[in-house]
Amino acid sequence: MTRLIVPTAALLAAMTATNISAQPGQQLTLEQKAALRCSAAFALTAQAQTRGERQALRYPLLAERGREFFVRSSARIMDETGLDRLAVATLIQQKAQELRDDSNIDEVMPSCLIMLEASGI
Repeated sequence: MTRLIVPTAALLAAMTATNISAQPGQQLTLEQKAALRCSAAFALTAQAQTRGERQALRYPLLAERGREFFVRSSARIMDETGLDRLAVATLIQQKAQELRDDSNIDEVMPSCLIMLEASGI
């Protein structure tokens, strides 16, 4: 049974990725890509701030403003692209994983904070 679960999970992940790329509006603009990346960076940083991680506490608290940016950006991207909530959530999760893998939140955070300020949130 366990042997069947792993290949099935991999197949479902591949099908999800295929479905996302097949949805309308998959060609994201630079601004949309940046909003997804910043949404992920804000979520990761807010979580780290909640845990009291010193490096994350160097940034403004992001639990409220970061979450609002995340929600508004996701809704805007869904409206502009036709992607559904699951597709946008998957893209943000991919961005979050890239940020974790590359350990480059500190590299993107300055531009993300500028984007947050410019959003008026």
